[in-house]
Amino acid sequence: MTEIREIAPGEGRQIRAFIDLPFQLYRGDPRWVPPFRSEMRRILRRRHPFFEHSQAAFFLARRRGRVLGRITVFENRRLNSIRDRRQARFYHFECAEDGEAASALVEAACSWAARRGLSEITGPYGLSEMDGGGIQVDGFEQRATMTMMHYNRPYYGRLLGERGFSKVRDYYTAVIDRDRFTMPEKIRRVAEIHYRRGHFRVPRFRSKRALLRIARQIGEVYNRSFMVHEDFCPLQEAEIDGLARDLMLVSEPSLIKILYYDERVVGFLFAFPDLSAALQRARGRLNPVSLIDLLTENRRTDTLIVNGAAILPEYQKLGGNGLLYYELTRTVQDSGYRKVEMVQIADTTSLMLADMKTLGGRVYKVHRIYRRAL
Repeated sequence: MTEIREIAPGEGRQIRAFIDLPFQLYRGDPRWVPPFRSEMRRILRRRHPFFEHSQAAFFLARRRGRVLGRITVFENRRLNSIRDRRQARFYHFECAEDGEAASALVEAACSWAARRGLSEITGPYGLSEMDGGGIQVDGFEQRATMTMMHYNRPYYGRLLGERGFSKVRDYYTAVIDRDRFTMPEKIRRVAEIHYRRGHFRVPRFRSKRALLRIARQIGEVYNRSFMVHEDFCPLQEAEIDGLARDLMLVSEPSLIKILYYDERVVGFLFAFPDLSAALQRARGRLNPVSLIDLLTENRRTDTLIVNGAAILPEYQKLGGNGLLYYELTRTVQDSGYRKVEMVQIADTTSLMLADMKTLGGRVYKVHRIYRRAL
Protein backbone atom coordinates (compact mmCIF):
# COMPACT_ATOMS: atom_id res chain seq x y z
CA MET A 1 0.00 0.00 0.00
CA THR A 2 1.26 3.47 -0.88
CA GLU A 3 1.76 5.89 2.03
CA ILE A 4 1.38 9.64 1.46
CA ARG A 5 3.10 12.10 3.76
CA GLU A 6 2.85 15.89 3.79
CA ILE A 7 6.15 17.57 4.62
CA ALA A 8 6.39 20.25 7.30
CA PRO A 9 8.97 23.09 7.02
CA GLY A 10 11.22 21.71 9.79
CA GLU A 11 11.32 18.04 8.71
CA GLY A 12 14.89 17.85 7.49
CA ARG A 13 14.88 14.14 6.58
CA GLN A 14 11.64 14.45 4.60
CA ILE A 15 12.89 17.57 2.84
CA ARG A 16 16.06 15.72 1.82
CA ALA A 17 13.97 12.81 0.51
CA PHE A 18 11.83 15.23 -1.55
CA ILE A 19 14.92 16.88 -3.02
CA ASP A 20 16.80 13.60 -3.60
CA LEU A 21 14.06 11.77 -5.51
CA PRO A 22 14.78 13.11 -9.03
CA PHE A 23 18.50 12.57 -8.49
CA GLN A 24 17.65 8.90 -7.99
CA LEU A 25 15.12 8.65 -10.84
CA TYR A 26 17.46 10.26 -13.39
CA ARG A 27 20.81 8.95 -12.18
CA GLY A 28 23.14 8.67 -15.19
CA ASP A 29 20.60 10.16 -17.62
CA PRO A 30 22.41 12.69 -19.86
CA ARG A 31 19.16 14.51 -20.66
CA TRP A 32 18.32 15.59 -17.10
CA VAL A 33 19.67 18.85 -15.63
CA PRO A 34 19.45 19.05 -11.81
CA PRO A 35 18.14 22.08 -9.93
CA PHE A 36 20.16 23.62 -7.12
CA ARG A 37 19.47 21.82 -3.87
CA SER A 38 19.74 25.09 -1.92
CA GLU A 39 16.90 26.65 -3.92
CA MET A 40 14.72 23.59 -3.35
CA ARG A 41 15.41 23.75 0.41
CA ARG A 42 14.44 27.44 0.40
CA ILE A 43 11.08 26.52 -1.16
CA LEU A 44 10.38 23.57 1.13
CA ARG A 45 11.22 25.66 4.21
CA ARG A 46 8.77 28.34 2.96
CA ARG A 47 11.44 31.03 2.51
CA HIS A 48 10.52 31.83 -1.09
CA PRO A 49 8.74 35.19 -1.74
CA PHE A 50 5.67 33.20 -2.82
CA PHE A 51 4.90 32.40 0.81
CA GLU A 52 4.44 36.07 1.66
CA HIS A 53 0.99 35.88 0.07
CA SER A 54 0.11 32.23 -0.60
CA GLN A 55 0.29 28.64 0.63
CA ALA A 56 1.60 25.33 -0.68
CA ALA A 57 1.81 21.70 0.41
CA PHE A 58 4.49 19.13 -0.43
CA PHE A 59 3.70 15.41 -0.58
CA LEU A 60 5.87 12.29 -0.77
CA ALA A 61 4.65 8.84 -1.81
CA ARG A 62 6.33 5.79 -0.23
CA ARG A 63 5.84 2.05 -0.28
CA ARG A 64 7.71 -0.23 2.10
CA GLY A 65 10.08 2.63 2.91
CA ARG A 66 10.98 3.44 -0.70
CA VAL A 67 10.17 6.93 -2.04
CA LEU A 68 8.25 6.54 -5.32
CA GLY A 69 6.99 10.02 -6.07
CA ARG A 70 6.47 13.62 -5.01
CA ILE A 71 4.25 16.58 -5.83
CA THR A 72 3.78 20.22 -4.79
CA VAL A 73 0.28 21.74 -4.76
CA PHE A 74 -0.39 25.40 -4.11
CA GLU A 75 -2.88 28.22 -4.38
CA ASN A 76 -1.54 31.46 -5.80
CA ARG A 77 -3.92 33.81 -4.04
CA ARG A 78 -2.68 36.88 -5.91
CA LEU A 79 -3.36 35.18 -9.24
CA ASN A 80 -6.81 33.98 -8.17
CA SER A 81 -7.72 37.44 -6.90
CA ILE A 82 -6.50 39.23 -10.04
CA ARG A 83 -8.11 36.71 -12.41
CA ASP A 84 -11.22 36.06 -10.29
CA ARG A 85 -10.83 32.28 -10.24
CA ARG A 86 -10.55 29.37 -7.80
CA GLN A 87 -7.55 27.50 -9.15
CA ALA A 88 -4.91 25.30 -7.56
CA ARG A 89 -1.62 24.55 -9.30
CA PHE A 90 0.86 21.69 -9.04
CA TYR A 91 4.61 21.49 -9.56
CA HIS A 92 7.66 19.30 -8.77
CA PHE A 93 5.79 16.22 -10.01
CA GLU A 94 8.18 13.28 -10.20
CA CYS A 95 7.16 9.65 -10.05
CA ALA A 96 8.32 6.15 -10.83
CA GLU A 97 6.27 4.33 -13.48
CA ASP A 98 3.81 3.26 -10.82
CA GLY A 99 0.09 3.92 -11.26
CA GLU A 100 -0.79 3.41 -7.59
CA ALA A 101 1.81 5.93 -6.42
CA ALA A 102 0.77 8.45 -9.08
CA SER A 103 -2.89 8.11 -8.07
CA ALA A 104 -2.05 8.61 -4.40
CA LEU A 105 -0.06 11.76 -5.15
CA VAL A 106 -2.72 13.24 -7.41
CA GLU A 107 -5.53 12.52 -4.96
CA ALA A 108 -3.56 14.07 -2.10
CA ALA A 109 -3.01 17.23 -4.15
CA CYS A 110 -6.65 17.36 -5.29
CA SER A 111 -7.95 16.83 -1.74
CA TRP A 112 -5.74 19.67 -0.44
CA ALA A 113 -7.16 21.98 -3.13
CA ALA A 114 -10.78 20.87 -2.67
CA ARG A 115 -10.63 21.53 1.10
CA ARG A 116 -9.81 25.15 0.24
CA GLY A 117 -12.83 25.49 -2.03
CA LEU A 118 -10.82 25.49 -5.26
CA SER A 119 -12.50 24.21 -8.41
CA GLU A 120 -9.61 22.99 -10.57
CA ILE A 121 -5.96 22.00 -10.47
CA THR A 122 -3.59 22.84 -13.31
CA GLY A 123 0.10 22.59 -14.06
CA PRO A 124 2.92 21.99 -13.80
CA TYR A 125 3.52 25.67 -13.05
CA GLY A 126 6.28 27.05 -10.85
CA LEU A 127 5.80 29.27 -7.81
CA SER A 128 7.20 32.15 -9.88
CA GLU A 129 6.25 33.18 -13.40
CA MET A 130 9.88 32.76 -14.44
CA ASP A 131 9.98 29.05 -13.53
CA GLY A 132 9.77 26.60 -16.39
CA GLY A 133 6.46 24.75 -16.64
CA GLY A 134 4.84 21.79 -18.31
CA ILE A 135 5.32 18.06 -18.70
CA GLN A 136 7.58 17.18 -21.61
CA VAL A 137 5.59 15.33 -24.28
CA ASP A 138 7.94 15.47 -27.29
CA GLY A 139 11.65 15.77 -28.01
CA PHE A 140 12.77 13.26 -25.37
CA GLU A 141 16.11 12.71 -27.08
CA GLN A 142 17.09 16.32 -26.27
CA ARG A 143 18.77 17.54 -23.09
CA ALA A 144 16.77 19.82 -20.80
CA THR A 145 17.29 23.54 -21.26
CA MET A 146 19.10 24.33 -18.02
CA THR A 147 16.52 24.27 -15.19
CA MET A 148 13.83 26.11 -17.16
CA MET A 149 12.27 23.54 -19.48
CA HIS A 150 12.65 20.27 -17.60
CA TYR A 151 13.22 16.78 -18.90
CA ASN A 152 10.95 13.99 -17.66
CA ARG A 153 10.29 10.37 -18.59
CA PRO A 154 7.93 9.81 -21.56
CA TYR A 155 5.34 8.07 -19.36
CA TYR A 156 4.59 11.20 -17.25
CA GLY A 157 1.95 12.49 -19.64
CA ARG A 158 0.23 9.09 -19.59
CA LEU A 159 0.23 9.01 -15.78
CA LEU A 160 -1.58 12.35 -15.68
CA GLY A 161 -3.96 11.53 -18.53
CA GLU A 162 -5.07 8.32 -16.86
CA ARG A 163 -5.89 10.30 -13.71
CA GLY A 164 -8.31 12.71 -15.32
CA PHE A 165 -6.00 15.46 -16.57
CA SER A 166 -6.42 16.99 -20.04
CA LYS A 167 -4.37 19.39 -22.13
CA VAL A 168 -4.60 23.15 -21.56
CA ARG A 169 -1.78 24.37 -23.80
CA ASP A 170 1.68 23.54 -25.09
CA TYR A 171 4.96 25.39 -24.75
CA TYR A 172 7.47 25.01 -27.57
CA THR A 173 11.25 25.06 -27.57
CA ALA A 174 12.68 25.92 -30.98
CA VAL A 175 16.23 25.56 -32.23
CA ILE A 176 17.87 27.79 -34.82
CA ASP A 177 21.18 26.82 -36.38
CA ARG A 178 23.65 29.69 -36.66
CA ASP A 179 23.88 29.54 -40.44
CA ARG A 180 20.08 29.91 -40.63
CA PHE A 181 19.85 32.65 -37.99
CA THR A 182 19.34 35.56 -40.32
CA MET A 183 17.11 38.63 -40.32
CA PRO A 184 14.90 39.03 -43.42
CA GLU A 185 15.95 42.01 -45.49
CA LYS A 186 12.58 43.74 -45.06
CA ILE A 187 12.82 43.68 -41.26
CA ARG A 188 16.45 44.77 -41.42
CA ARG A 189 15.50 47.84 -43.49
CA VAL A 190 12.66 48.71 -41.10
CA ALA A 191 15.02 48.42 -38.11
CA GLU A 192 17.56 50.72 -39.72
CA ILE A 193 14.84 53.26 -40.56
CA HIS A 194 13.74 53.34 -36.91
CA TYR A 195 17.31 53.81 -35.76
CA ARG A 196 17.72 56.80 -38.09
CA ARG A 197 14.55 58.40 -36.69
CA GLY A 198 16.29 58.51 -33.33
CA HIS A 199 13.58 57.47 -30.85
CA PHE A 200 14.34 53.75 -30.49
CA ARG A 201 17.72 52.50 -29.33
CA VAL A 202 19.18 49.24 -28.00
CA PRO A 203 22.37 50.16 -26.10
CA ARG A 204 25.10 47.62 -25.52
CA PHE A 205 25.55 46.91 -21.81
CA ARG A 206 29.06 46.15 -20.61
CA SER A 207 28.47 45.56 -16.90
CA LYS A 208 25.99 43.64 -14.78
CA ARG A 209 25.80 46.57 -12.39
CA ALA A 210 24.34 48.77 -15.14
CA LEU A 211 21.65 46.18 -15.83
CA LEU A 212 20.78 45.80 -12.14
CA ARG A 213 20.13 49.54 -11.94
CA ILE A 214 17.21 49.21 -14.38
CA ALA A 215 15.89 45.85 -13.12
CA ARG A 216 12.71 47.39 -11.68
CA GLN A 217 11.98 49.14 -15.01
CA ILE A 218 12.43 45.83 -16.85
CA GLY A 219 10.09 44.20 -14.32
CA GLU A 220 7.44 46.82 -15.02
CA VAL A 221 7.67 46.12 -18.76
CA TYR A 222 7.45 42.39 -18.06
CA ASN A 223 4.34 42.75 -15.90
CA ARG A 224 2.48 45.11 -18.22
CA SER A 225 3.33 43.17 -21.38
CA PHE A 226 2.31 39.74 -20.08
CA MET A 227 -0.94 40.76 -18.38
CA VAL A 228 -2.75 39.86 -21.63
CA HIS A 229 -2.02 36.18 -20.89
CA GLU A 230 -4.78 34.70 -18.74
CA ASP A 231 -2.44 32.58 -16.59
CA PHE A 232 0.03 35.36 -15.82
CA CYS A 233 0.47 36.79 -12.33
CA PRO A 234 2.47 40.05 -12.03
CA LEU A 235 5.84 39.77 -10.32
CA GLN A 236 6.29 41.51 -6.98
CA GLU A 237 9.29 43.74 -6.31
CA ALA A 238 10.98 41.06 -4.16
CA GLU A 239 10.57 38.55 -7.01
CA ILE A 240 11.97 41.02 -9.55
CA ASP A 241 14.99 41.71 -7.34
CA GLY A 242 15.61 38.00 -6.76
CA LEU A 243 15.24 37.11 -10.43
CA ALA A 244 17.60 39.93 -11.39
CA ARG A 245 20.26 38.53 -9.05
CA ASP A 246 19.76 35.01 -10.42
CA LEU A 247 19.92 36.23 -14.01
CA MET A 248 23.13 38.11 -13.33
CA LEU A 249 24.72 34.84 -12.18
CA VAL A 250 24.38 33.28 -15.65
CA SER A 251 24.15 36.29 -17.94
CA GLU A 252 26.57 38.01 -20.25
CA PRO A 253 25.59 41.73 -20.29
CA SER A 254 26.10 42.14 -24.02
CA LEU A 255 23.47 39.44 -24.66
CA ILE A 256 20.69 41.23 -22.74
CA LYS A 257 18.86 43.49 -25.18
CA ILE A 258 16.98 46.43 -23.65
CA LEU A 259 14.78 48.54 -25.92
CA TYR A 260 14.49 52.25 -25.14
CA TYR A 261 12.11 54.79 -26.64
CA ASP A 262 13.80 58.10 -25.94
CA GLU A 263 14.79 57.62 -22.26
CA ARG A 264 12.11 55.07 -21.34
CA VAL A 265 12.64 51.30 -21.12
CA VAL A 266 9.87 49.85 -23.31
CA GLY A 267 11.05 46.32 -24.13
CA PHE A 268 13.63 43.60 -23.56
CA LEU A 269 14.97 40.32 -24.87
CA PHE A 270 16.83 37.96 -22.53
CA ALA A 271 19.55 35.76 -24.01
CA PHE A 272 22.25 33.93 -22.11
CA PRO A 273 24.76 31.11 -22.65
CA ASP A 274 23.53 27.54 -22.16
CA LEU A 275 25.11 26.34 -18.91
CA SER A 276 23.35 22.95 -18.85
CA ALA A 277 26.57 20.93 -18.99
CA ALA A 278 28.05 22.78 -16.01
CA LEU A 279 24.80 22.42 -14.06
CA GLN A 280 24.94 18.67 -14.66
CA ARG A 281 28.51 18.54 -13.36
CA ALA A 282 27.51 20.60 -10.29
CA ARG A 283 24.96 17.89 -9.34
CA GLY A 284 22.73 20.42 -7.67
CA ARG A 285 25.40 22.02 -5.47
CA LEU A 286 26.53 25.62 -5.71
CA ASN A 287 30.00 26.02 -4.24
CA PRO A 288 33.25 27.76 -5.28
CA VAL A 289 34.24 24.88 -7.62
CA SER A 290 30.85 24.64 -9.35
CA LEU A 291 30.62 28.45 -9.59
CA ILE A 292 34.00 28.61 -11.37
CA ASP A 293 32.84 25.84 -13.68
CA LEU A 294 29.65 27.79 -14.48
CA LEU A 295 31.69 30.88 -15.31
CA THR A 296 34.01 28.81 -17.50
CA GLU A 297 31.06 27.18 -19.29
CA ASN A 298 29.89 30.72 -20.09
CA ARG A 299 32.79 30.97 -22.52
CA ARG A 300 32.83 27.32 -23.61
CA THR A 301 29.23 26.60 -24.62
CA ASP A 302 28.18 26.73 -28.27
CA THR A 303 24.47 27.33 -27.54
CA LEU A 304 22.64 30.56 -26.79
CA ILE A 305 19.26 30.48 -25.01
CA VAL A 306 16.54 33.07 -25.62
CA ASN A 307 13.96 33.05 -22.84
CA GLY A 308 11.78 36.10 -22.50
CA ALA A 309 10.96 38.92 -24.86
CA ALA A 310 8.41 41.65 -24.29
CA ILE A 311 7.46 45.14 -25.48
CA LEU A 312 4.94 47.50 -23.89
CA PRO A 313 1.65 47.22 -25.82
CA GLU A 314 1.69 50.82 -27.07
CA TYR A 315 5.09 50.25 -28.74
CA GLN A 316 4.49 46.81 -30.26
CA LYS A 317 3.38 48.05 -33.68
CA LEU A 318 6.18 50.58 -34.05
CA GLY A 319 8.86 48.07 -35.07
CA GLY A 320 10.38 47.50 -31.64
CA ASN A 321 10.38 43.69 -31.79
CA GLY A 322 12.26 43.86 -35.09
CA LEU A 323 14.93 46.03 -33.47
CA LEU A 324 15.45 43.53 -30.64
CA TYR A 325 15.87 40.60 -33.02
CA TYR A 326 18.02 42.70 -35.33
CA GLU A 327 20.44 43.30 -32.44
CA LEU A 328 20.31 39.65 -31.39
CA THR A 329 21.06 38.53 -34.96
CA ARG A 330 24.11 40.79 -35.08
CA THR A 331 25.31 39.38 -31.74
CA VAL A 332 24.91 35.76 -32.87
CA GLN A 333 26.63 36.36 -36.18
CA ASP A 334 29.57 38.05 -34.43
CA SER A 335 29.91 35.28 -31.83
CA GLY A 336 31.01 31.65 -31.71
CA TYR A 337 27.57 30.23 -30.92
CA ARG A 338 26.53 27.45 -33.28
CA LYS A 339 22.85 27.39 -32.38
CA VAL A 340 20.13 29.31 -30.57
CA GLU A 341 17.31 27.86 -28.44
CA MET A 342 14.10 29.86 -28.05
CA VAL A 343 12.18 28.48 -25.06
CA GLN A 344 8.72 28.77 -23.47
CA ILE A 345 6.89 29.83 -26.62
CA ALA A 346 3.20 29.31 -25.85
CA ASP A 347 1.08 27.82 -28.62
CA THR A 348 -1.28 30.80 -28.12
CA THR A 349 1.43 33.45 -28.61
CA SER A 350 1.09 34.33 -32.28
CA LEU A 351 3.74 37.10 -32.26
CA MET A 352 6.48 34.92 -30.74
CA LEU A 353 5.59 31.99 -33.00
CA ALA A 354 5.82 34.26 -36.03
CA ASP A 355 9.15 35.69 -34.85
CA MET A 356 10.52 32.17 -34.31
CA LYS A 357 9.60 31.12 -37.85
CA THR A 358 10.92 34.38 -39.30
CA LEU A 359 14.31 33.69 -37.71
CA GLY A 360 14.44 30.17 -39.19
CA GLY A 361 13.50 28.20 -36.06
CA ARG A 362 12.03 24.71 -35.84
CA VAL A 363 10.24 23.24 -32.83
CA TYR A 364 12.12 20.30 -31.31
CA LYS A 365 10.76 20.04 -27.76
CA VAL A 366 7.19 20.37 -26.45
CA HIS A 367 6.00 20.78 -22.84
CA ARG A 368 2.31 20.51 -21.92
CA ILE A 369 0.16 22.12 -19.24
CA TYR A 370 -2.64 19.93 -17.85
CA ARG A 371 -5.90 20.60 -16.00
CA ARG A 372 -8.35 18.56 -13.94
CA ALA A 373 -11.68 19.72 -12.53
CA LEU A 374 -12.26 19.16 -8.81
